[in-house]
Amino acid sequence: MDATYYVAGIDVHKKMLAVGVANAGDRELQLECRRFGTTVSELRNLSAWLGERAVQEVVMESTAQYWKPVWLALEREFQLWLAQARSNRGPRGRKTDFRDAKRCVSRLLSDDLILSYVPDMEQRCWRTLTRTKYQLTRDRVRLQSQLESLLEECQIKLSSVVSDLLGASGRRILRAIAAGESDPARLREVTILRRSRRLYGCWPLKGA
Repeated sequence: MDATYYVAGIDVHKKMLAVGVANAGDRELQLECRRFGTTVSELRNLSAWLGERAVQEVVMESTAQYWKPVWLALEREFQLWLAQARSNRGPRGRKTDFRDAKRCVSRLLSDDLILSYVPDMEQRCWRTLTRTKYQLTRDRVRLQSQLESLLEECQIKLSSVVSDLLGASGRRILRAIAAGESDPARLREVTILRRSRRLYGCWPLKGA
């Protein structure tokens, strides 16, 4: 390895980053340490500071979701590695921020870290979009099931008349019901269904 190949380790916290830079060619790793905040301006300062020290690789722990803004700020400039926190554990009761950063660097150089795969930016965007769409679909199905269950308990057989409770017609009827309307004739007026006469059969009988 090049005698002046610099590697940085970052111990990630919610409000603070403990950063250590070491020359991988040294027999004894000597860290140049500095703390940074996690705001946008501080992350820019971190990127500039690492660039001034000719850092080529950066390794950080996957601490909750706090590593993500750091990754976004540095991924265009440096080769990044994301270490699973369990593989960078130190001796019990001897945890310090800069010691963790040094341990990240030394274990990266000795291939002792378990690294997580992080897709490129485009793939992450598509993955986020797909997951969000999937989650919204699940939430809609769950809400519709809860709504149908509530209507059945109230003896309102609206799902027998409307194919989609959250469709245009279903929402119009539900708004009217929420406003206190209980007359099937009035409810028929607010729906856009052609077969609105069937609403008479979906409402509970008075006194039931």
